[in-house]
Amino acid sequence: MDRFTYIKKPEDLVTSYTETRAGFIAIALEKNRRATPFIEEAGVLQHRIKKIITPEKLLEVPNIRSGLVAASGISDKAASHLGDDGCLASIKEFIEKFLVPAGSKFKEELIFRFLLTKGDTLGGKMRNIVGALAQRKLCVAIISALRMSKKNFSVLINNTNQWISSKEITEDTEIESSRGISWKTSKNKNRTLYFNITVPVVKNNIDMILLNRAHTDEIKTIIGNCEHYVALGELKGGIDPAGADEHWKTAKTAIDRIKVAFKKKGYTPYIFFIGAAIEYKMATELFENLKSKYINNVANLTKPEHIIALSDWLIDI
Repeated sequence: MDRFTYIKKPEDLVTSYTETRAGFIAIALEKNRRATPFIEEAGVLQHRIKKIITPEKLLEVPNIRSGLVAASGISDKAASHLGDDGCLASIKEFIEKFLVPAGSKFKEELIFRFLLTKGDTLGGKMRNIVGALAQRKLCVAIISALRMSKKNFSVLINNTNQWISSKEITEDTEIESSRGISWKTSKNKNRTLYFNITVPVVKNNIDMILLNRAHTDEIKTIIGNCEHYVALGELKGGIDPAGADEHWKTAKTAIDRIKVAFKKKGYTPYIFFIGAAIEYKMATELFENLKSKYINNVANLTKPEHIIALSDWLIDI
């Protein structure tokens, strides 16, 4: 499939209102799904303090210490640094300054503040999840393209850190969160795509790298040699239009750094960009970079036809 079939003008890259709305809904659903354990924990905490009459007595209740720590505003990471004594001191101060003044409503105050801390934790995780969801979407698209092309491939499973072949994949295999995909092109050339790898020559983490080596080769050795790179790409999965320009500036800086670093070594690998939130100004700049061949491929993550075309391009370059 020609990668320019769907991108003939800047407007073809712009994320529509409908696509933006769908993106926000998908993130909201994921956020609600990941919030469920915190809601359940709040329910357990509420049940265990049901018979407590005064805030001071909370310290005597077994199995709620972690809930008190969270309600006092201490994250899991901070708790590990504070230790038991530090956490206890914080809980006592929290009870004195917030729960005692709440009077008969101290239990509600405790639950509200517990959820406030957990909500902040969820917010931090969601910033990473947005990128993970984008990576999953692209991963599934590439694997689908390989399957439709009847190519054998292997995937690097995230939770086991093991490569398995397409023949070993079952319905329970979480291929959408794979950290790498390996296959052979129609010309029988080895290709391995990795997500989130620090490239030595660039000295930065790159969202996607495509290498001309098999997955059985030692990656730490391969990535140190510029001649092994076929393509490098930036992936920006944020859907908020307000952050579109900032995402592109960050990606463009990374792309510039990649091109300069490889050019100094005498290499010019393919460069591509995938974004979810693309506004007109950004689309215009992207299109100009595409026309001038400063970058070799562009896709809007919210447009299935773009991702299909880019996946077909990746599996056969």
